[in-house]
Amino acid sequence: MSNNTSKTGGLSKNTIIIGAVVAILVLWGISAYNGMVKVEEQATTEWAKVQSAYQRRADLIPNLVNVVKGYASHEKETLEGVVNARAKATSITVDADNLTPEKLEQFQKAQGELSQALGKLLAVQEAYPDLKANENFMDLQKQLESTENRINEARNTFNTAVQGYNLKIRKFPNSLLAGIFGFDKMAKFEADAAAQKAPEVKF
Repeated sequence: MSNNTSKTGGLSKNTIIIGAVVAILVLWGISAYNGMVKVEEQATTEWAKVQSAYQRRADLIPNLVNVVKGYASHEKETLEGVVNARAKATSITVDADNLTPEKLEQFQKAQGELSQALGKLLAVQEAYPDLKANENFMDLQKQLESTENRINEARNTFNTAVQGYNLKIRKFPNSLLAGIFGFDKMAKFEADAAAQKAPEVKF
């Protein structure tokens, strides 16, 4: 009778230990999963801010082109270059859930081409004193300069958020759950220094 009790007691003890271990693993899994969700949301939120900053720049361009056209209509090639580059840049969208290096590179390239086209457009003012002194043109230049600063800040903040996310999902033991639940590594915004240089704005 005592042996049966001992065996029963032993089984109960083992069951309790196993149950405790399972409970600990479940709690850890929940905590780790929620932690990865949090840093992923932070990264995707920062990506939305990057896109918003670029969209703000795109929204300024039609007015800028119209002002320049009024003073330098024969600068047809430069004006068309900006319009075409803007159309290409705004046609490329990258879903926050699919931030692959290839997608991001495509996005960056289009935005870089637009930056270069804008630089050429702003340089036109040197040949047209009336344009350079135009109040609307000067205001648009200021807004554009401010937007370029926002873009740089948004990109940097996004990169920081992505770094935090990538570290979170790659560290052991989080990496075990990351693969199971589909937390994939995100690409950083690594802009080409020449292509992404903000257009020089002179007053």
